[in-house]
Amino acid sequence: MSLDQLTVMVITFNEQANIGRTLDSLRWAPSILVIDSYSTDSTMDIVQAHPNARVLQRKFQNFADQCNFGLGEVDTPWVLSSDADYLFPQESAQAIEAAIQGDAAAYRAMFRYCIYGEPVRGSILPPRTVLYKRAHARYINDGHGHVVVIEGSIGSLPFSIRHDDRKTLSRWLQSQISYARQAAEKITSRAGTPLGRNDRIRKAIVLAPPLIFLLVYVLRGGFLSGWRGLFYALQRLVAELLLSLFLIDIKLESLVQQSDSQGPQ
Repeated sequence: MSLDQLTVMVITFNEQANIGRTLDSLRWAPSILVIDSYSTDSTMDIVQAHPNARVLQRKFQNFADQCNFGLGEVDTPWVLSSDADYLFPQESAQAIEAAIQGDAAAYRAMFRYCIYGEPVRGSILPPRTVLYKRAHARYINDGHGHVVVIEGSIGSLPFSIRHDDRKTLSRWLQSQISYARQAAEKITSRAGTPLGRNDRIRKAIVLAPPLIFLLVYVLRGGFLSGWRGLFYALQRLVAELLLSLFLIDIKLESLVQQSDSQGPQ
């Protein structure tokens, strides 16, 4: 089975800082489908300069809906899911071609988090399922993000993908506010549903921010990456602080509503 059986799917919105490098790393792919949420920057111009890419535009509602829409537009049996800031190594083409001849329904890859083009130590990026049979996959929302649910076995790819987001720090901060709010709603709305270890720590509010900084900067050696390592550790600290603030905000709002419902004492 050749790479002609594969479509790369990329979700975009105002990714001019990233999309060109991602598509350059995918020049070996015969077909790339870009699902764009009506970008207002030069994202579309950059995509159209890559002959193996085609674009469909759709109003964004959530990531799962956008990805499931894209799956419905794919006409190959295999899909490689890529964010607009992923960089695939040279050996990925050969490894993927070998993987789709295997027995697994999907494959996950490891990631290396980059700051201004250089990988940093201390990254907490988990593996992600990126390669799968289209007929065996569907996306669901999970807090601020989305996950792909696979029917069948999942193998591992023998290479790591670089996550290299070059958008501005201001835009990153704006995104984190939205992500933290959605994550807080997810954690507090799961009444009766067991939370994972990380979400249990986050729900304790005061624990997560200092622990995450200690983990990525000290225990995992982020300090060895110089300013980039400190930058990444502070990013993770800010993300957890924002989540803690939203959790406290939800708690305080609930207390006020309970007090109002009881009326004056």
